Amino acid sequence: MHVVLHEPEIPSNTGNIGRTCVATGSVLHLIKPLGFRLNEKSLMRAGLDYWHDLDVRVYEDYREFLEKNPGAKIYYATTKAHKTYAEVPYGPDDYILFGKESAGIPEEILVDNEERCIRIPMKAENRSLNLANSVAIVLYEALRQQDFSGLEANGRLHRLNWRSEA
Repeated sequence: MHVVLHEPEIPSNTGNIGRTCVATGSVLHLIKPLGFRLNEKSLMRAGLDYWHDLDVRVYEDYREFLEKNPGAKIYYATTKAHKTYAEVPYGPDDYILFGKESAGIPEEILVDNEERCIRIPMKAENRSLNLANSVAIVLYEALRQQDFSGLEANGRLHRLNWRSEA
């Protein structure tokens, strides 16, 4: 899977999303301008010691992202979509694009991709969810649809064994 952040602003959100990408084997794509430097301490702190394992790709703008990923099947996460994130079929090489924290994805991009826009249901009086939480919700639904292929199937305790394993 591919997670795309269009002009992310908050380093701790991006760090958290990077950690989620490492845990799921997903690629993180960052479209500039970024609201932080990639070596910023808060970015690294949120990503813990996983950041060095992250496959992260950076683009100067949305146009460059499209040029370097021709034919990409992209879903656009927005609070304004007709379909929910659970109503679409995801494939293992699909991209899920999220907008910046303060404004979301520009409407010029949304209107050109209406059929691929998805939303997370929430109460009408709420404007949006935290970006890192939104990425996790949608990404894990996409992975669930693929039977969590390639991800650890059984949880292990740190010190003890489950009774069923004894």
